[in-house]
Amino acid sequence: MTTVAAPEVLTRCRALVRPALQEAVGGLHPWVREMAAYSFGWCEVGGAPATASGGKGVRQALAVLGAEAAGAPGRAGVPAAVAVELVHVFSLLHDDIMDGDPARRGRPTVWKAYGTGPAVLAGDALFALAVETLALSGPGPVRLLSAALSDLVRGQADDLLFATRPWTGPERVRPDEYRAMAEHKTGALLGCAAALGALLGGAPPATVTALDRAGRHLGVAFQMVDDVLGIWGDPLVTGKPVHGDLRERKKTFPVLAALDSPSPAAARLARLLESDGAPRRIAALVEECGGRAAALAEARRHLASAEKEPALRPVLDYLLRRDL
Repeated sequence: MTTVAAPEVLTRCRALVRPALQEAVGGLHPWVREMAAYSFGWCEVGGAPATASGGKGVRQALAVLGAEAAGAPGRAGVPAAVAVELVHVFSLLHDDIMDGDPARRGRPTVWKAYGTGPAVLAGDALFALAVETLALSGPGPVRLLSAALSDLVRGQADDLLFATRPWTGPERVRPDEYRAMAEHKTGALLGCAAALGALLGGAPPATVTALDRAGRHLGVAFQMVDDVLGIWGDPLVTGKPVHGDLRERKKTFPVLAALDSPSPAAARLARLLESDGAPRRIAALVEECGGRAAALAEARRHLASAEKEPALRPVLDYLLRRDL
């Protein structure tokens, strides 16, 4: 596998946003502040400085690029970048608990490091701080963030319910249902980031709407690539075990597309998923049935739609090819 370096725009935007993000987190209760800093990769348990990766800052970059698309300087989008990043990390803290994930980016998740209750509290604090960050900007930005949060919750609810549905039969999860879930769970916040930055930059409503729509397409593509990495990604790069999603029997797009394929191997795949089949064998059958190719094709289709907004192009290629 080849790791694709993050483009310069991500580095530039992270450098622009990080001081404001650290200032916002610095106002939290000391214990909650430590958990938040740990989740961003700024410190270890106990507060010692750390150099762990806190993510590439895609949402931060989209907010800054949204402001620049409106003709404003990038710093106009910083409050949007801070708010969306806080919401993103809040959602990760809670997602890790709901999914039972013990590690993220090669380190224990917050609930594993500090406990479930503290992790929930830290997530709640980040959510409240995100709303507070936008409150001074007026009701419009807060409404936009609230709408994205509603979509995020809808997507997370669908994702959790998917786990209770069978692999085959009329009640199985269809690929189109998964696409809708991905738009809500992942796309809504990416769209919100770009739209919020544009709104704070003084863009007209049509521009704000167009950037929100492009960001949602970007989010679906992002989710599809994450699904591929969750099965075939290099653990040294992703921080997750190889075939991790298959061991947990997650209903990801490559698997659902493979089950929907006309390949004779789809029936064998279904039997393995319903049993204790080896993840390595399942991964091979998913690929044989075209699941990997279908997920990457879906990612490319959504990236093509997102590319209609030139402001987002600096991050598009990176999102498709990262760590693949």
